[in-house]
Amino acid sequence: MELRDSAPSALETCRRAVPPVPLVIIAAGATALTAGVARVLSRGQALFPAGSIGWAFAVLTGVVVGHLVALGRDRWWGGAGSGAALTLAVLMLNGWVPAGLVSIAVVVLVGAARRHRWREACLRGAVDILGIGAAALALAVFGIRPSVENPWMPYEWGASAVPAVFASALAYLATTRTLLWIGTAPLTAGVRSVLRTEMLRQGLVGVSLLGISPLIAAVAADRPILLPLFAVPLMAMDSTLWMARARAEEQLRDPLTGLPNRQWLLERVWLALDEAEHNHERAALVLIDLDKFRSVNDTLGHLAGDRLLLQVADRLRGALPRGSEVARLGGDEFAVLIPTADSPTRAQRVARMLVAALNTPLNLDGLTLVLEASAGVSVFPDHAVDAEGLLRRADVAMYQAKRDRSGVEVYESSRDGNTPDRLGLLGDLRRALETGQIDLHYQPKVRFDGQVAGLEALVRWVHPERGRVSPDEFVTLAETSGLMPQLTEYVLEEALSQVARWRAAGFEVPVAVNVSPRDVHSPGFAGAVAARLARHGVPPGALQLEITEHVLLEDPQRAADTLAGLTGHGVKMSLDDFGTGYSSLVHLRRLPVSELKIDRSFVAKLAVDPEDAEIVRCTVELAHSLGLVVVAEGVEDDETWERLRDLGCDAVQGWLVAAAMPPDETTAWLLSRGAGPLPAAGSLPAAEAATPEELPTAQPRP
Repeated sequence: MELRDSAPSALETCRRAVPPVPLVIIAAGATALTAGVARVLSRGQALFPAGSIGWAFAVLTGVVVGHLVALGRDRWWGGAGSGAALTLAVLMLNGWVPAGLVSIAVVVLVGAARRHRWREACLRGAVDILGIGAAALALAVFGIRPSVENPWMPYEWGASAVPAVFASALAYLATTRTLLWIGTAPLTAGVRSVLRTEMLRQGLVGVSLLGISPLIAAVAADRPILLPLFAVPLMAMDSTLWMARARAEEQLRDPLTGLPNRQWLLERVWLALDEAEHNHERAALVLIDLDKFRSVNDTLGHLAGDRLLLQVADRLRGALPRGSEVARLGGDEFAVLIPTADSPTRAQRVARMLVAALNTPLNLDGLTLVLEASAGVSVFPDHAVDAEGLLRRADVAMYQAKRDRSGVEVYESSRDGNTPDRLGLLGDLRRALETGQIDLHYQPKVRFDGQVAGLEALVRWVHPERGRVSPDEFVTLAETSGLMPQLTEYVLEEALSQVARWRAAGFEVPVAVNVSPRDVHSPGFAGAVAARLARHGVPPGALQLEITEHVLLEDPQRAADTLAGLTGHGVKMSLDDFGTGYSSLVHLRRLPVSELKIDRSFVAKLAVDPEDAEIVRCTVELAHSLGLVVVAEGVEDDETWERLRDLGCDAVQGWLVAAAMPPDETTAWLLSRGAGPLPAAGSLPAAEAATPEELPTAQPRP
């Protein structure tokens, strides 16, 4: 498959996205040629050499045209190669009007073979005429003005002819290339970017022109009958140039799918950003990655995976909005460029459409597969002003979509651990953990009979310069940077040390510590927790680990093994944020938990929202049927307390009871409650339920 069928070069892609061919260039070329012909005729001079030289040039021109037509309409780009070499030879010998006629003959005849590209042929013909005019002016600077009647015969050439020939070839190349860029791409379309991809080919063209054009002129002047023999080196030059161009474009194509690759994408994004900036518009980049594609390769083999990628590429092509372009970056990662995006929301809608196209079933060797994909979106200039930055930020958003299993995410700097500010914060967090600057506060969980059900350890960080840093910010930073295991070890160490001190003082209150999915998936986590408990002399039942349903989403088997190991050691497990994840009921059956915590999002409007009340009621009944204790988070008012008690909830946590407190304040709070040994988890005392007014509360903290 030709690259142009599915992966055009940067210059060609830009050409298709621009307005109609500039009439100014065509008009200028036509005017110049008409004026030159009229001037020659008015002087009674010949337009083209007669005799053997004229016929030899005509035959050679015919052979060149035939070869260019035989190359195929997609392999000829005009304005260089054999036609240019022949044109410059005629220019050096007989002047620019005969050379212009040869050029028009080549371009028009080859353009006729490419019937549907007459507009492009007209542009290229005009460009060539103006390029020949520039070459003639370069010769005139050296006092050389050849014509049919007064040719510049090669036997007259001396040392001064070398710079003249060089200057004319350079003027021709510079003029034709510049006019083609202007005529086929927007004025703001990043000429430097295009130059990088075209420089090698243009250098090869220049060397060929300098080498063969003077030879053609010399043979035409001395032995014109031998001139048609130059057809062989000219055809070889065309083929060589085409192969060089094909090899250059091969580097911009993915060999499996035929889609453009990363190098092409970056080139094209630069052009799109230049144009968007000029037009005061937005552009967007969507990065798409297939979820669990590795399992396809592992189960069905890499050949099956390759066939699957071909189907994915076809689906992305078919789902592209008009003007958008798709590339394969490698593996199962694809990128879609949206040159014009009204807003980040619009780009997100396009991304969701592309992901939906991939989520429909695929047939692979009679096996129906349903793939899932995650996509990240970044927008120019909102998120980045360069191609590399846009790609990096789309990558950050894509991995966020994978972690949240949300399908599509738009880049948010607050969730990016790679910004300079957040990298600095990450370094500060690492030092804070090493120097013990992270504090633990403890928030009580209280039963409706007034007894303390336990404490939850919550991390707090007061930065020496930034002040109090939100836990959501630095915990998320730790999760995305690989610092989470170190943070978890720190919290467990501090919490168990405090539990040991409380137990020594007679407070046998279990403490809950939140752990992330990354912790649960770490090899040896269960054994490390058991060893830490033994070192502090804390019984396993005094520690409770709070997890979320997300622990089962990435590696269910490893998570199940780790959780089984923890419960085997006697550590209690609590399911946090219940109802906010995916397939909660299914996961609940697979998790060895003894406690379920209803997320505050369902508790906040419990007293006024019947739907939330019904969700809580069903959750409580389900948990009790499985023998679980139910704790409601975020309780802040008396009415919510009463409603939860009526619905059968076992315990509550929130500012109505107490805010999270430092260890010394927590100790004082426990003393005020007379907290002592608790009954086994899951059993409730028969004492009379307390009222909210009977519960001493700590002053809430923001």
